Amino acid sequence: MARNIYDVTTHANGWQVKKRGNDYASAVEVTKEAAVKRGQEIAKANQPSQLVVHNSDGTFAYEYTYGNDPYPPVG
Repeated sequence: MARNIYDVTTHANGWQVKKRGNDYASAVEVTKEAAVKRGQEIAKANQPSQLVVHNSDGTFAYEYTYGNDPYPPVG
């Protein structure tokens, strides 16, 4: 099963949670912390999934993985 990947990035109204490949935000929050919390809820409900959090300049900050994440990764 393919993993659902959600990104937390800046938005005109604050911060957004957006599923990769979609043109629309799943959620928009005023603060980054609120967007991360909402993103965690969305990602946990749609396992296997990954929540990738970005800084305000678009660079990678950190990530959360939910569901089966085999180690070592294949490939």
